[in-house]
Amino acid sequence: MYDIIIIGAGTAGMTAALYARRAGKSVLVLEKEGIGGQIVFSPRIENFPSVPNISGSAYANALFEQVSSLGAEFDFRAVKSIQKKDGAFLAVTAKKEYETKSVILATGVKHRRLGIDREEELAGEGLSYCAVCDGAFFRDKTTAVVGGGNTALTDALYLSEISKKVFLIHRRDTFRAEQRLVEALKNRPNVEFILDSVVTALYGAPSLTAIGLKNQKNEAEQTLPLDGLFVAVGQEPFNQPFAALVDLDENGFIRAGENCRTSALGIFAAGDCRTKEIRQLTTAAADGAVAALAACKFLL
Repeated sequence: MYDIIIIGAGTAGMTAALYARRAGKSVLVLEKEGIGGQIVFSPRIENFPSVPNISGSAYANALFEQVSSLGAEFDFRAVKSIQKKDGAFLAVTAKKEYETKSVILATGVKHRRLGIDREEELAGEGLSYCAVCDGAFFRDKTTAVVGGGNTALTDALYLSEISKKVFLIHRRDTFRAEQRLVEALKNRPNVEFILDSVVTALYGAPSLTAIGLKNQKNEAEQTLPLDGLFVAVGQEPFNQPFAALVDLDENGFIRAGENCRTSALGIFAAGDCRTKEIRQLTTAAADGAVAALAACKFLL
């Protein structure tokens, strides 16, 4: 039996493993995909204290090596559920079950979809949710980004360096993103804003060739020819497998405050999967430390 099982190997999960191992606890990290979470798709991190410039993948690999060297175990399996068992917990995967005295949920988030016809069909065929991953395929072509937050504007800036033309489509007339990003895009001659508009249709076969747009103020519709569409309209948490065990809010995030405690005794939540206002690399790391120390205190 492990002292702590951590679900998720992003910044929050691996930081939790780091602190738990330093406290002498046995730790297993379960991750259904790869280490690092969303940060591995970032080409450059410039806002992490003491690290002026590092790629997301290099950062994730360094953190993984640090945690592994301390003796944390990793197993790359998807957790189907967490069950209570004789005063402890059972982490259930498709092939194996793991017993633990406490659990830290650091499950991260996934990209939110547009929710329109043919979205799944055209995903990977001109429709993408990661500009850094797929942007290189659209060099010297016409692209568009949907969204109004930091991620969307950062994607548009990145694409403006390699694409012939970039449209930034947002459903409102103002952006949620940092003003410096807005100003930077305004200074890019190949970037054009399409505001108060939503994507209503996807055209082309087998690949995307155009999108349908509707202005929400005057209801005017247009067809915009494109080679690539990048969707950055938010994220959704991976918390449904644990909905019967811990309280979730109306958006599916785990209800947990700055102490990272959930509604279930012995279960903690860290990182983007919990209810919080700021979701950044530094806050994920902070959550990991808090959750690990809270779990260690629970185990006393």
